[in-house]
Amino acid sequence: MLSRREFIHLCMSTAVGMSLTEYLIPIMHNAIAQSKTNKAPVIWLELGSCTGNSVSLENAVNPTLEQLLSEILDVRYHWLLNVANGEDATKALEETLEKEAGKFWLVVEGSVMTADNGRYNEVFLRNGNMVTGLDAIMDIAAKAKYVISVGDCAAFGGPSAAHPNPAGAKGVWEVVNRQVINIPGCPAHPDWMTGTFSHLLFYGVPELDSYNRPLMFFGKTIHDLCQRRQQFEDGIFADFPGGEGCLFRVGCKGPVTHADCPLRQWNHYVNWPVKAGAPCIGCASPNFPDGMMPFYNHLPDIQTPFTALNVKKIGAAMVALGTGGVATHFAVGIYKKRIHKHYVDGTKPLEVSEPETLEQAKKELEELTKQKNALLAKTRKLEANHPVRHRKWWRRKLAEIFQGKDKNED
Repeated sequence: MLSRREFIHLCMSTAVGMSLTEYLIPIMHNAIAQSKTNKAPVIWLELGSCTGNSVSLENAVNPTLEQLLSEILDVRYHWLLNVANGEDATKALEETLEKEAGKFWLVVEGSVMTADNGRYNEVFLRNGNMVTGLDAIMDIAAKAKYVISVGDCAAFGGPSAAHPNPAGAKGVWEVVNRQVINIPGCPAHPDWMTGTFSHLLFYGVPELDSYNRPLMFFGKTIHDLCQRRQQFEDGIFADFPGGEGCLFRVGCKGPVTHADCPLRQWNHYVNWPVKAGAPCIGCASPNFPDGMMPFYNHLPDIQTPFTALNVKKIGAAMVALGTGGVATHFAVGIYKKRIHKHYVDGTKPLEVSEPETLEQAKKELEELTKQKNALLAKTRKLEANHPVRHRKWWRRKLAEIFQGKDKNED
């Protein structure tokens, strides 16, 4: 059995080769076998959502969702996993509410639709009447031991609450009058869910930030952990998604988004958006998506302890520093006779430098266009002359053959 300190260290350091779930399942199995803990009875309620978080959890490759459910969670109701349907399925939920009051966990996926008394979202049948998500959450959350929101919709409203939000979508903690543990993300990473469930099972509520997110997964910004962080520090920015360099100028919201995606990655440690060249869109943030749009526009300023810095000014400063550095390097090269050595012994051709002004870029583009048109004209001329040249070549070859034959006969 791990100590809480060891457990948190495991959650925060699991980033190479294996998913957190793979580490935790054997520990869970032993703890349950030794009667040190019991599987938690769970009601998994889906409200206004796309089911993306259940799908994400199912993407835990090794072990599978089935293993997770058999070792950690005793799921009594989940509309995707229910064997029964209609009121027969609701019966299992009602029995859990009655027999496990104060013990079961309520896991919520999707936002709460509050407009028109919640009639935009009806979730199950009870006594012949449809029950809204709003009524269900108000009733069930009050009897649960823990309420856990998975995904950005359940945590903060998410895409369901985007402008103009006609259904009045809200996060669960805006509706129920009790503590709600938020595991945001669109969708939430399987490790974030499994790790939080495991901490609840072994040690109770994990340490949370001001938005009730577990600090062991959401304690640092994506910018702090990013593989492209050094390029940001060096002033190397990509000019388009997929380009080389830090993606801040093309809209990356990593500096304001708290999550450990760069370490954990997705799809069983294969990749994640920024590594693949797509800027972070801040899906784990409380104000996603409205506060993160436009997705491909950079944040206006970077807050420093002294002032707010604009990325264009940072880039200009880096260019100025770079120009100064090149000039210094040139002077030192002359002083140490390195340049003379390269001039005498030969050196590699320099790469073409990028245009520094718009006028320079236009001139270079015009020159390239002229060269391209000249090449095209030459190509067309060659293509037009090719049959003639071809015929001339055969005539000449035949004449040489016959002339050569005549000479030999002579």
